[in-house]
Amino acid sequence: MTLKVAIQMDPIGAIDIEADTTFRIAEEAQARGHSLFYYTPDRLYWDDGRVIARGWPLELRRVEGDHYTLGEEIAVDLGDYDVVWLRQDPPFDMGYITTTHLLELLRPETLVVNDPFWVRNFPEKLLVLKFPDLIPPTIIARDLATLRAFKERHGDIILKPLYGNGGAGVFRLGHSDRNLASLHELFLGISREPLIAQKFLPAVEKGDKRVILVDGEAVGAINRVPAEGETRSNMHVGGRAERAALSARDLEICRAIGSTLRDHGQVFVGIDVIGDWLTEINVTSPTGLQELERFDERNWAVRIWQAVEEKRG
Repeated sequence: MTLKVAIQMDPIGAIDIEADTTFRIAEEAQARGHSLFYYTPDRLYWDDGRVIARGWPLELRRVEGDHYTLGEEIAVDLGDYDVVWLRQDPPFDMGYITTTHLLELLRPETLVVNDPFWVRNFPEKLLVLKFPDLIPPTIIARDLATLRAFKERHGDIILKPLYGNGGAGVFRLGHSDRNLASLHELFLGISREPLIAQKFLPAVEKGDKRVILVDGEAVGAINRVPAEGETRSNMHVGGRAERAALSARDLEICRAIGSTLRDHGQVFVGIDVIGDWLTEINVTSPTGLQELERFDERNWAVRIWQAVEEKRG
């Protein structure tokens, strides 16, 4: 089966080919004989009943500093493509949301991965609320008095933007920390969105596990360990990836959420688990695939494409 594949992603020139998950997905597509077309989100538009993207035919190679070749710039009707990958990084703002509305118009003729309707309705820090028994004590609020009451109950908490990513804007407020009001004021000056706070989990010192699921089934995990003196384990801020096995608790969590993901078209998902607790379900642009493949010495991108090809078949 040969597919026409379009990839909506951030600028390809700046990516790290040894870590970027989108590069790995596209690389495997090319190895399977699928043709690639690349465009950035700002080049997506609707015109006279068609969803159009202005971009380039794409060829990839695993050569640092020379990892891609673009064909002639053209505008294509994405309705003529078999698969469109929604792979730009958050922030999950109105620009991102608008792309999900446009890509949703391609269904059912074109398969969009992950399903944009449910990407829009399953923000990572909100989807976990569907599984209250799996998550640590959590609150989503904008009101300072409500956030203060939560901190008084739990003492040591993590405070972060509801729609952030990559560890940006994440703060730990310990038992004696008095900065909640100042941080609240800072966040409110930046956006009108609520904040999310969770009880601090000391197990994060041993790592924040990223579990990758394909079509609702766990395939493997890596552990992301914070740098010394850091609370955040995100690799964007110096976290270190380590080999990790799927624990019984990890598999229990995946079984609990797997059918929801599968039934709502979330083919490639990364969840975050600290200790025994689910903290996020990442559906927008999950990462960690290349690290997992290196630790497991397995080609997991094949499994992703098998799932996509089955849905197209």
